[in-house]
Amino acid sequence: MPLPQKIDTVYTTDYIYSLPDGQRAELIDGQIFDMAPPKTQHQRIATRLSAEIVQYIQKKGGTCEVFSAPFAVFLNADDRTYVEPDISVICNPDKLDEKGCNGAPDWVIEIVSPGSRHMDYMVKLFKYRSAGVREYWIVDPAKNRIQVYNFEHDEMEEYTFTDTVKSGIYEDMSVDFSGIAITLS
Repeated sequence: MPLPQKIDTVYTTDYIYSLPDGQRAELIDGQIFDMAPPKTQHQRIATRLSAEIVQYIQKKGGTCEVFSAPFAVFLNADDRTYVEPDISVICNPDKLDEKGCNGAPDWVIEIVSPGSRHMDYMVKLFKYRSAGVREYWIVDPAKNRIQVYNFEHDEMEEYTFTDTVKSGIYEDMSVDFSGIAITLS
């Protein structure tokens, strides 16, 4: 699990931008959390999910944009919280600038890695909800589980990699995770 560096120090995004190339970290309420590079399985899932979401948006002529990590999300539009969700869907173009997204994305997907379990299930769940993310998926290949939080309706549903998972922000969009599971081997 990523641990904060110095608990008595409050960091800002200036620290994030001072990191050497290739070193990744997230900043939550002024605390730095180092990030390990994602594994191949993680990247396969992220790529497949991103592609399905992009394809759906293009097919429908939608205006939302999909961004894959590393992509800067200044969750509270301040300099004390900076995250890099695995997948961010942003429907308000006013939130986007050259540095990333200022404010909450509409939909966030995190793919759990052994070192990110606590962050994804606890810390980020709370931060995404309180920041105004509309929908949050936690995709956990080790547990064969997808948890879908629809914060607008205060609902949580749980699925497996054999299920078709419906998006809450799009009326007719769903992801067949049995197709995603094929890429896991």
